[in-house]
Amino acid sequence: MRDPRVSAIAKGLKRRGRLMAQAVSPPRKTLDAIPTQPSVKPVTEAAYVAPRAPRLVEKPVFVLSSVRSGSTLLRVLLNSHSRIRAPHEMHLRTVHVRMSRDFTADAMAELALDKDELEHVLWDRVLHLELSRSGKDVIVDKTPPNTLIWPRLHRCWPDARFVLLLRHPGAVVQSLISRRTEPDLDQIYGEVLGYAEKLEEARRQLPDAHVITYEDLTAEPERVTRGLCEYLGVPWESAMLDYGAQDHGTFRPKLGDWSNEIKSGRIQAARQADPAAELPPRLAEMAKAWGYPV
Repeated sequence: MRDPRVSAIAKGLKRRGRLMAQAVSPPRKTLDAIPTQPSVKPVTEAAYVAPRAPRLVEKPVFVLSSVRSGSTLLRVLLNSHSRIRAPHEMHLRTVHVRMSRDFTADAMAELALDKDELEHVLWDRVLHLELSRSGKDVIVDKTPPNTLIWPRLHRCWPDARFVLLLRHPGAVVQSLISRRTEPDLDQIYGEVLGYAEKLEEARRQLPDAHVITYEDLTAEPERVTRGLCEYLGVPWESAMLDYGAQDHGTFRPKLGDWSNEIKSGRIQAARQADPAAELPPRLAEMAKAWGYPV
């Protein structure tokens, strides 16, 4: 067994040697003592913009609308056609590509791709896959937030077709108020105005877009769907009006309307805007531009 006195002496000698070494060593610089160098941003080349890659789906159809404007009803009517596939909301704008290494962008640039175009190729592949699975030849995406990015969709698919589905802004406001437990009126006005501004922008800048209203769709479904079929280049089918006889997938939140009205399988009259309700000036201006009484 080692004598504890020997261990104590050894520890003391080690400590004394360490202190002596520190005494004769030059002082160490701390981080605070080191002057900071001014940061200089490296000069970088202009960001690479890729050309458009070939598309598997050249002419997809996008329904542009506000939330609570009847887009789910329009979807199931179109999906009831033997040649039109209109699935639930696909939310393409939330499907992103991430380049996880600093050299990935350079590698993609060598393939004539950038982040946006990689996402466009992915979106196109998703549409093509869904269309192939359905056995149909026209695909429609009716996700309302697509309205907020319609210029990018148009850039991705220059030959895309757009259906603008309008509804009285006052009725949209009332619908949102009725669906929320503690509605914030200012927030709702802002949300509806955001959609309305982009819809009006699309209405003015997409001369070939097909414009319909939710009120007309529910009041005269045959006339409106006949016009839609003519726009899409397919013959009208009476089965479109009996959408309840077909399977359109699950109706649930985040994928479209899930109310009892849509689940009923019947086209029901649109709820009209309260004529006594006052709209903010800009929303009232939009309503007038779309032909609604204010």
